[in-house]
Amino acid sequence: MNYHNKLKELIASLDYKPTLLLHSCCAPCSTTCLEILAPFFNITVYYYNPNIEPVAEYEKRKQEQIRYLKTKYPDIKIIDSVYENEFFHDEVKGLEKEKEGGSRCQKCIHLRLLKTALKARENNFEYFGTTLTVSSHKNSLMINEIGKELEEEYQIKYLYSDFKKENGYQRSIILAKEANLYRQNYCGCLYGVKND
Repeated sequence: MNYHNKLKELIASLDYKPTLLLHSCCAPCSTTCLEILAPFFNITVYYYNPNIEPVAEYEKRKQEQIRYLKTKYPDIKIIDSVYENEFFHDEVKGLEKEKEGGSRCQKCIHLRLLKTALKARENNFEYFGTTLTVSSHKNSLMINEIGKELEEEYQIKYLYSDFKKENGYQRSIILAKEANLYRQNYCGCLYGVKND
């Protein structure tokens, strides 16, 4: 399935701006996604990333996300979350030596999308989604399959996407440079740094 076309079809069918809780991993990844979505959705960004370590890195990325929203999208609110790094480690126990993109990453993405779906349902959002599909290092099929599974389980609409399509990832690099955003050189967890 072409998830980018699925998103475009949804956008073309909208006759109002539905509410969207958009999980964001970092400010650079959010750039392209917000540029595409902001005209069509009432967005709230959800910063839930227990995988990012050390805590100083987590805080740095969070502050960049906050700064970017304030300067570029002042009407978009951000919901912060508790830093649950120990919970992340419990979830991926036994998968520490997996390569980046493997089953450890799948568990991590499931955890983050699950928390987003639950937060969206709890706060009556119409959709939940993620910026993760903008990365050329992320498997959009796997991410969207997780979203579909959570949509069905929790009865809240998932926003299918593949933001890397049509040069979305390259666009995020340009937008991040224009906004002078800090751009990290690893996804988040230190296992990926050690094992790659």
